[in-house]
Amino acid sequence: MGNAAPAGICHSFTEDGRCVSLLKILLSNVCVFDCAYCINRRSNDIPRATFKVSEIVALTLEFYQRNYIEGLFLSSGVIRNPDYTMEALMRVARELRTVHRFGGYIHLKAIPGASPELIREAGLYADRMSVNLEIPSEKSLQYLAPEKDFSSVYSPMHLIRDQIVAYKALPGKGLVRKAAPRFVPAGQSTQLIVGASPDTDLTILSLASSLYKDQQLKRVYYSGYIPINADRRLPVVQQVPLRRENRLYQADWLMRFYHFRFDEIVDEKNPQLDDDFDPKLAWALRHPAEFPIDLDHADFEMILRVPGIGVRSAQLIVQGRRFSRIRREHLKKMGVALKRAQYFIMDPDQPRALQRLYPEQIRQRLLGPTRRPEQLSFLEKPATPLLLGVGDGN
Repeated sequence: MGNAAPAGICHSFTEDGRCVSLLKILLSNVCVFDCAYCINRRSNDIPRATFKVSEIVALTLEFYQRNYIEGLFLSSGVIRNPDYTMEALMRVARELRTVHRFGGYIHLKAIPGASPELIREAGLYADRMSVNLEIPSEKSLQYLAPEKDFSSVYSPMHLIRDQIVAYKALPGKGLVRKAAPRFVPAGQSTQLIVGASPDTDLTILSLASSLYKDQQLKRVYYSGYIPINADRRLPVVQQVPLRRENRLYQADWLMRFYHFRFDEIVDEKNPQLDDDFDPKLAWALRHPAEFPIDLDHADFEMILRVPGIGVRSAQLIVQGRRFSRIRREHLKKMGVALKRAQYFIMDPDQPRALQRLYPEQIRQRLLGPTRRPEQLSFLEKPATPLLLGVGDGN
C-alpha cells in the first residue's frame, strides 16, 4: 500500500527541473507488426491484453485523485490497423477532457498510418504527442522492421508540426488564441533506439539535429537497446549501452542549450562519442588551439564551451566581470566545476611558471592514476599544447 512504482508510475522532468509523475501505460500489447526489437511483436508468444477506453479513464482519474500522478502517458501496440488504434487513444483523451474535465497532463502517441483527422482531433485534447522513429536510419529500419518506413512516421510528424505552427500564427493579442482550441501546447517528441542497429552516433545526432530544426521537436529521447528477443538480425550484447545513451543525452543538451552543431560534437573522423568524457570536454580536448580563454574578455558563446561551465554560470560570469576581474573564488561561488574548467581558462591566481600541458596529459589527469595513457610513437607529434594559467587542481 502506498508504493505506486509497480503500477506503472514514471517520472518526467519539465524544462524548469520540476519532476512530474505520470501513469505510463499501454492501451494494448497486441500488435500487427513484427519488429525485431519489440517485445510485443506479433511473432512472440506472450500473454496479450487490451484495456477498454473506460478502464484507462477510470485508472487515470483514480490515480490522480489519490495524488499518485499528475498526468497520463498513453501508448499502444497497433490493434487491427492504425486508425482503429488511434481512435481508441483519442477517445481516452477526449473523455478525460470533455466528460470528466480532467486538467492534468496528457501525452499521446500518434500512430503512423492513422488518418489525419484522427491525429488532428487527438491533438486538441493532448498536451504533447509523439511519433517514434525508433531506428535512426531508414536502411536499418527496413532491415529490422520491414513493414515500416520513414515516410509513414514523418507524415503525422509533419501534420502535428503544421498544426502547432498554425495555432501560434493566430492573430490577436490573446483573445483569439484563448477562444480557439489549443493544439498540442507542449509540442511533440520522438524516440530513437540506440544499439539495435549499427548506426553511429554521428548518424543519430545528425538525425536529431534535423528533427529539431525541420520538425521543431521539443525533445528527442534516446533509449538503449535491451536484448529481449532472439533474432539473428539483432546484435548480441552483454549489457545495455547505458553510457552511450547518457552521452547522447549530453550531446543533445549541447545542441539545444549550448549552441553546438552536431558536426562539431561528432564528425567523420570521430563518429562515436567519447566513452571516457562528456561531449563538451571531448570537444575541448580535440580543439586545444581555442584555449585557454580569458573569462574577463571572452564572449558568452565561447564561455559556454568551457568544460565545467554551465549556462547559468556563464551568465553570472558575464554579469560579474562588469564590476571586477573574475577570480577563482568567484567561480566557485558561481557553481563552476573547476576540476574540469581549470585546464581551459586563464587564472591570475596561479603561478606563471606553470608548465604547458598537452591534451593527452589533461586526459590522463582527469582519468586519474588507474588509467595509463596510450604511448605515442616517437614519429608521432602530439597535438597543439594548451598554455595553462592554472594549477593542477584535484
